[in-house]
Formats: sequence, C-alpha cells, structure tokens
Amino acid sequence: MSSLDPRLITKLLPPGCRTVYLAYSGGLDSHALLHLAAAIGDLRARLVAVYVNHGLQAAAADWGEHCRRQCLELGVAFRIVEVDAAARSGEGPEAAAREARYRALRQLLQVDDVLLLAQHRDDQMETLLLQLFRGAGLAGLAGMPASAAFGCGLMLRPFLDISRKDILDYALANNLRWVEDPSNQSNDFDRNFLRNQIVPLLKQRWPGLDKTVARSAAHCGEASRLLDDWADRVLEELVDAEQAGICLAGLSELTEEQCSVVLRRWLVGFGLKPPSAAIIKALAAQVSAGPGKASPPQIHIQGCRILGYRQKLFCIPAAALSKFTGDLLWPKPDARLDLANGYCLRRIEALSGIGKDYWDRAEVSVKARAGGEKLKLPGRAGHHYLKKLYQEAGIPPWEREQRPLVYLDGRLAAIAGLWVAEWAWAAEAACYRVVWQSEAGLGDAHHK
Repeated sequence: MSSLDPRLITKLLPPGCRTVYLAYSGGLDSHALLHLAAAIGDLRARLVAVYVNHGLQAAAADWGEHCRRQCLELGVAFRIVEVDAAARSGEGPEAAAREARYRALRQLLQVDDVLLLAQHRDDQMETLLLQLFRGAGLAGLAGMPASAAFGCGLMLRPFLDISRKDILDYALANNLRWVEDPSNQSNDFDRNFLRNQIVPLLKQRWPGLDKTVARSAAHCGEASRLLDDWADRVLEELVDAEQAGICLAGLSELTEEQCSVVLRRWLVGFGLKPPSAAIIKALAAQVSAGPGKASPPQIHIQGCRILGYRQKLFCIPAAALSKFTGDLLWPKPDARLDLANGYCLRRIEALSGIGKDYWDRAEVSVKARAGGEKLKLPGRAGHHYLKKLYQEAGIPPWEREQRPLVYLDGRLAAIAGLWVAEWAWAAEAACYRVVWQSEAGLGDAHHK
C-alpha cells in the first residue's frame, strides 16, 4: 500500500482556503503531488498548477508544453510564469533560480490562497546538510517547515515526511509520465553533488539517514520557534512602536548571546534574510559600548542601512533615505502629490488641520527644507526654529531632510505629517491634513 494518500494534503489545508496553487515543474515529485491533489474532488476546481520557466534550459518550453498536456488530462487549471533567473553579483545560480521562482509564486497568492510544494524528506535532509556545511545557525538547521506564511497566503509541503522512494513507487504504480532535468546530473551544483555523490555513500553506512536527519531538523525547528517567541516578547519591550527603533539601553541588559538572538530577530522582522555573524557582531559592539558611548553605526545590509539616533538603532531601506529637493506646485483637484524621493503626499479630509478655505483660496506649493525656517504652533507661545521642533519631537536627522514643507501663497503652513502653523490651523471645521508616506502607501513614513 502506498504511503501517499490524499490526506497528506487535506490535513494541511486550512478551512476556507480559496485558490490552491501547485508549483509544477513536470518532474517526478511535483507530478506525483499534482496527481494526488487532482484526485481530491472538492479540491480540483480550486487547483492551479504553475510552471515557472526560468529560461535556463533549452528544453524549458517543451517541458512547459508537457506540463500543460498533463494538466489537461487531469482536468486541472494550468499557468506558465516566465521569470528572469540570471544570478546577480555574489549570488549563485541555484540561489538565483530559487529566489526568482519564489518571487513569481509569491506574487500570485492573494489572502486565503495556498501554495503546494513537493519537497520531501530527502530534500529536507539535503537542505539541513547544506546549511550545516555553510555554518548556519539554529533557524537554518531547522530546514524547511511543513507550513509557513508566504506572501499574502500560506505555503504547504505535504510530502515533507515522505521519502523519494515512496514518491517513485507511487508514480510507477500510477503510470505517471514526468520529465527529467539533465542538469540534475551535474555535480557543479552543491545540492546535486551532495545528492549524487555524498548521500548515497552515507546511506550505505546509515540507511535511515533521511529519517534521522529530518528528525534533527524538527528538533532544531522546535527550539528555533521557542527562541523566536522569546525574542518577540523582548522586542515588544525594546522597540519603539512608532519608529521601529530598538533601544540600546534595553539591549545592554541582555547577555551577549541573548542580544545576538534579539538583534537577528529584529532585522528579520524587516523582511531581511537572517544576517551574518559579522553584522550581528558589529551591532552588538554598539550595545556593549554602553548608553551614550556608542557612535552612530554605518552598517549596510541587504539594501538597508542601520542608523543610530538617541540611543536607538534604526533599520532604514537605503532607497528611503533620499533627500527631498523639489519645489512643486500642488494642483488644486489632486488629492495626491508624488515626490521625487520615493514618497508622496496625500490630502485627506479631517476635523482639524489646515482650513479648507485657506487651502482652496491659496496657491499650494511644496518645498524642500532650506534651513532657518520658523513655525508658530497652535496654542504655543512664540515662533520656534524647525530644527528645535524636530529635536523636541525626536525626529531622526535623516527624516528631517526627507519631509517636505507645505506653503500657502508662499507662507509656511505645515510640515507634512507633523505640524500645522497657527495661522493656517482650524478645528471643528472642514479641514485638510497632509499625510507623508512611501509611494507604496504603507502609512505615514514617521510611523514605519
């Protein structure tokens, strides 16, 4: 009796899931998964097989056509997605292809959608061994999870506790037809070298290696999740909810090992890959220097910069650090004004802010900070230099050069997203507020 049963899939599917995508290469593993999923009557109508064409093989188009025919026979919807899998500087071809594939698949998923992957127990063993050879930490040694968040949806691996042999037996018993990628025989790739040369030798001595290594991965995964839960609780105490800066004084109370765990978890929370030990060591140096002694770090990581301000560390996308240098007129009908530094302004209706009467009568312009500007705030005596207001409010220096100033008929009326001048202020009336945000529309940039 085959160990491949539809319940491998159904027990993982969350209730109420909508479209179920299946990453389908046409190879043995993914074809067996597709065949099994198509046998589930109430799933077939929601199932979409996706062939990702990396363009790296001359036969890729033919494989795509093979996949199309197989899906037609099984009565399953089919899609082809073309990707650019060219490796970037410092990136290996395997990693480049994987990232391109996952990026394309991630973009398909909407809320409540699911992606099925056919990785199995032997793949898990290879992944853990590769991570071990690369000096990975606990999270890397946990291997691949059976279930994980993915884009807006969920990624599931129903075969993760199934051996490659069991999948082959199922395919032969059901007369399945699949394609063989000749590049799988090339030992130029690390995983292929491990699979073709090393693992067979290891299995001669330890036949159940795939089971025992997978069990170790499960133990590491459990320990990693416990550490993550602990780090998340610590981060709730140490991270400024508005600005996402992490407190150096709080970190200094942790042990060196605890500090490393928390810093790594903090950075992963920005969508970054787990940082190297060198990055964590450089950040830990800021902590060990003690409050008031750490110099602002200049650390670059995966397109972001780590910046220090007022005894906090901030992780800022490098693209979000561009100064605003424009001098723009805001067209009257437009509720949104795009800036040239990756941000935009939105005019929203409110019960307090700039009076609509002022706005509608005036020429509205948006300018960069020149220095020396003063502002009188509502209910506060005297005019104050903008520099002083920024300092009082704890606005980081890099953000002060990004936020534009709003003028009505050439007179400073507001600092986008922060303050409105007393002369332009109105309350309990028809008003506008000006919100400053990234072009992606993820909320006021000060609160990210």
